[in-house]
Amino acid sequence: MSAEASLLRGLFLAALAVSLGLRLWLSRRQERFVLAHRDEVPPPFHSAIPLPAHRKAADYTVARTRFSRVAAAWDALVLIGLTLGGGLDALARALPGGTFLGATAFVLAAFLAQGLLLLPLSIWRTFVIEERFGFNRTTPRVFALDLAKGLLLGGLITGPLTLGALWLVSRGGPRWWLLAWAGYVGVSLLLTWAYPVLIAPLFNRFRPLADQALETRIRALLDRTGFRSGGVLVMDGSRRSTHANAYFTGLGRRKQVVFFDTLREMLTPDEIEAVLAHELGHFKLRHVQTRILVHAATSLAGMALLAWCLDHAWFCEGLGVATPSAQAGLVLFALAFPVFGFVLHPLLTAWSRRHEYQADAFAAENSSSEAIAAALVKLCERNATTLTPDPLHSAFHDTHPPVPLRVARLRGAG
Repeated sequence: MSAEASLLRGLFLAALAVSLGLRLWLSRRQERFVLAHRDEVPPPFHSAIPLPAHRKAADYTVARTRFSRVAAAWDALVLIGLTLGGGLDALARALPGGTFLGATAFVLAAFLAQGLLLLPLSIWRTFVIEERFGFNRTTPRVFALDLAKGLLLGGLITGPLTLGALWLVSRGGPRWWLLAWAGYVGVSLLLTWAYPVLIAPLFNRFRPLADQALETRIRALLDRTGFRSGGVLVMDGSRRSTHANAYFTGLGRRKQVVFFDTLREMLTPDEIEAVLAHELGHFKLRHVQTRILVHAATSLAGMALLAWCLDHAWFCEGLGVATPSAQAGLVLFALAFPVFGFVLHPLLTAWSRRHEYQADAFAAENSSSEAIAAALVKLCERNATTLTPDPLHSAFHDTHPPVPLRVARLRGAG
């Protein structure tokens, strides 16, 4: 093994050890902190959150936190097995990549193997943890159908992209990665635009808002905020879970705001308007556009780094594949890069939290600060979200600020 390959292997193992150790340490902090505050509702929420609901949220958080340690350890073992453990090397020998189609098959098989190895975690999370706390409504049949649809859809999207990338590596010249990046960004934008119409309906049913008075109210909000969309829809989220949520999706005239039906049932019209105003805030404040631009910039840097890695045989060797190839390098890069990038999580979550605070302020200005605060508290109780997360764990992992901090800002106390 070359010196460069040995160095890369050492750096990879060190980064994996640091990221896993940090995950486990933060997880233990979260568990201890939540349990320490399990038996007392924070004073500002005494009248809104009953103690039994607060305890349920604590128990649910602890169960998920403990499971996260198992998941993190298993994920690390799978990663080691596929890379340094020789899994991808064995797959490369079993599926020779002498043709573009063969190389594409190797990439798809590698990601399929990883997905199947991680599948038990998803099954346990859905049918044990979510079931234990009364959230799961997914049947084994629905789960299997979702899995089959996801695999088929993933293959239909990933296959052509991989084939095109491998062709560019071979025939695109020294700047192939620029062409690959342009194609990737173009397809990403196309999928974002098409998601509400072509992809989401494969998994859920969407219907227009039936409440005419509420629809009139929402139309007035859209008009005064200058928002043009493809509609406000209600999704059958209750088919899989009792959790409640809302989200913004699509581009251009395909922009849509989607409410889970579980959310529609639990909020007052004032609160629904406030939640919608929050989602509109992400668009009006250009959060969506900014994230697309940042994603494009980071993917450009990533594509350049990938091209550099593929130019050095020691990259594949250092990560466990004896015979370097474009397809092996592509898979190894996708597997290894998140390990080195894990330390950036706090920066990304801080950026996301800033956007959430700004969207809350937009909602307060265009609907009601008390209504959005009340909706957040109801969502907290409905989703069994703890009011007392460990601050360090939350800062590292949570893309949304804890509800007490958001409510304090909305009510002028923070």
